Amino acid sequence: MTALGKLVRTTAFKLTLVYLTVFALFAVLLLGYFAWNTRRLITEQITETVDAEITGLSEQYRTGGIRRLVLIVDNRSRRPGSSLYLVTTASGEGLAGNVGSLAPGVLDKAGWTETAYRRLDESEDAEHEALARVFQLPGGFRLLVGRDLEERQRLQDIIVSAGRWSIAIVVVLGLSGGFFVTRRVLTRIDAMTGTTQRIMTGDLTGRLPIAGTGDEIDRLAGNLNTMLERIEALMHGLKEVSDNIAHDLKTPLTRLRNRCEEALRTARTEAEYRSALESTIEESDRLIQTFNALLMIARTESGQGREEMTEFDAAEIARDVGELYEPLADENGLSLKIEAPAPARLTGNRDLVSQALANLVDNAIKYAKYAPPDAHGAANGEIVVAARGEGDGIELAVSDHGPGIPLGDRGRVVERFVRLEKSRSEPGSGLGLSLAAAVAHLHGGELTFEDNAPGLRAVITLPRSGPQPAPPLAP
Repeated sequence: MTALGKLVRTTAFKLTLVYLTVFALFAVLLLGYFAWNTRRLITEQITETVDAEITGLSEQYRTGGIRRLVLIVDNRSRRPGSSLYLVTTASGEGLAGNVGSLAPGVLDKAGWTETAYRRLDESEDAEHEALARVFQLPGGFRLLVGRDLEERQRLQDIIVSAGRWSIAIVVVLGLSGGFFVTRRVLTRIDAMTGTTQRIMTGDLTGRLPIAGTGDEIDRLAGNLNTMLERIEALMHGLKEVSDNIAHDLKTPLTRLRNRCEEALRTARTEAEYRSALESTIEESDRLIQTFNALLMIARTESGQGREEMTEFDAAEIARDVGELYEPLADENGLSLKIEAPAPARLTGNRDLVSQALANLVDNAIKYAKYAPPDAHGAANGEIVVAARGEGDGIELAVSDHGPGIPLGDRGRVVERFVRLEKSRSEPGSGLGLSLAAAVAHLHGGELTFEDNAPGLRAVITLPRSGPQPAPPLAP
């Protein structure tokens, strides 16, 4: 397709043609109305003037007879101008006036008429148009008074000529402006098309160009760029998860296979086979838990939990989770304290919020046992689970006095399968904080980490009213 053909087929150029056609029709109608109204006003002015002259001349005839009328008409006929006068007998013989000839039958009937005429002082082939009135005088005489229409025709020609030039200029300027605007829009669309083609080949780093004018194309490009950033982040996350799964699940699968080979090679008794099977089942259960955690994170990040959101009390969840983990804390020589003095109601997915809080408590129990003694040398293994309302939000916090998380690693620990060096010896898959962060994001909140001096304070902040719907695109 040629560049011109491509330009003509654009929506912008078609809209320009539509607007140009509408404007041209409007201009034609406006000029036509102006020309018609001008013609009407001139005609009315002529008829009023002629009527007044006929009234005066007939009055002169009534008072002075035909001789007086002929003298007056003869005197007026000698004046320069566009006025026409003619007095004839009943048989049509001219007595006075400046009209040399008329169209046949004009004098036969009284009233107004537009007729061709020739003046007395003009050649035989001269011809003009006039608007005249024939008046029947007493005694059979006829009086014709009129005006030449050359001025009216000249004015009409001027209007028509001006209208033609105006429409021609409008069409030329409209087409030029249409080509300019269409070319500008097409250039931007071509740039966007090139970017999308590059994206389709797999380069998700491409972004649609923004001209900075703030028009609808810029707004569309901005929204698409935001969508592309989200898609790129999801694809990067998918690749990272795939790499992490391949890396982090390789070790337990290898360990599982080695145990099975060892059992086949060394086991001799039923008890040895049973022990090998039990350890294999235990390792398989851990793998299943890992996959379940991954599946829950994926479902949470896709927003599937929003359909099951109800109103519940976060303080009650804090008490339930604390009661559930209190025996485990006792086994590890830790004390677990609940601080939920007042109801803290919010709208959300109760099960997911419970799971997120449970993950934070489970992490705290794992690392609080490494807490250094306090200033008096006593054990400092206290874990505090708190739930309280903070304005329009709810805060769920788990505090411990363990080794904590270095400030530079706090943004990284919420990624899947990330485990710091201090936690390598502890059981787990590195997915607990990822799930907690996903649950907070699903509810329109966030997971943050604070220094507990010493230790860590993990805080989930959630809005009371639940997640807000996505805003519509700007018009």
